[in-house]
Amino acid sequence: MGRPAARGAAAAVGFALALVTGCSSSNSGDNLPTIDAATPAVAPAPAVPPAGTVQALGRAVDALTVDPGTSTVAALTDDGSRLLLLGAADPAATPREVALPAAAVTVVPGADGEVLAPGPGVVARVDVRAGTVAEVPVDGDARAAAVLADGRLALGTADGVTHVVDPASGATQTVPGLASVDALAAVGTSLAALDRRQTSLTEVDVADGDLGLALRAGEGATQLTTDPFGRVLVTDTRGGELHVYTLDPLVLRQRYPVPNAPYGVAYDTANDLVWVTSTGSNEVIGYDLSTGIPQERGRYATVRQPNSVAVDATDAVLVIGSATGDGLQRIPIGGV
Repeated sequence: MGRPAARGAAAAVGFALALVTGCSSSNSGDNLPTIDAATPAVAPAPAVPPAGTVQALGRAVDALTVDPGTSTVAALTDDGSRLLLLGAADPAATPREVALPAAAVTVVPGADGEVLAPGPGVVARVDVRAGTVAEVPVDGDARAAAVLADGRLALGTADGVTHVVDPASGATQTVPGLASVDALAAVGTSLAALDRRQTSLTEVDVADGDLGLALRAGEGATQLTTDPFGRVLVTDTRGGELHVYTLDPLVLRQRYPVPNAPYGVAYDTANDLVWVTSTGSNEVIGYDLSTGIPQERGRYATVRQPNSVAVDATDAVLVIGSATGDGLQRIPIGGV
């Protein structure tokens, strides 16, 4: 397949840079200029059969992740009420259903053997082996979660506050100042928050309880993931780009055009590729970031409305969820 021409593959620190300062106790996101959050494209009916295998679930999938230690897929159902737990490489596996304490908006990796499902007033910690749920109360509508290097949980809420919670003691620290905290990236001792309503990525200084450097993230950023090299990978769905950042300090390193409303994003440690779903064309595309300009290494047809993607690196399987109920797709990617 041909590759699109690079557009602004690298950027200087000064690109759309805004300094977010002030005391964490007085910062408020109430009066910030905002836009409507970007959303995936409404996908057409697939023009070609999806690659790999597709398992019917009888439910639409709003989000998914893979626990690397157990190769367990955790798929969030469309009403947010439950998780379906399945083997990443086993399309014949019967899903185990786990009821959630509140309607979750996403599911992300937690500690080993655990996934996190944030929702109104609570983040569910789901043990994927036992199927049990522990609840972490949150003062607000939780939208995002991540595990920090010291084991504490970073939780983001719809009112723009980042909460840092010690699960052992219950001690909580809050860092306000954004319009919304829709995704969190923990890289080493650094933390960054994605704000869809400001389409920005902002460093969160947990030690000082303040917001740090912020960068505009395209025209409508939606999803993020991290990789083993300390990078934060962000999809700009409205602007049609993939953005690559590093933290401490926050710098935009690469930006690259991705066609047809890129949305879901996951990193493949088996092949060192980032996989991005194109919701407007029912495709998933793999990019090699090692040369400084992303290079396309793989492209596959997907199930309809591929809003979510994850990678099981142990079995070298790409897992994609259909947000229209067309099933859970598994694509072997060994040796891509």
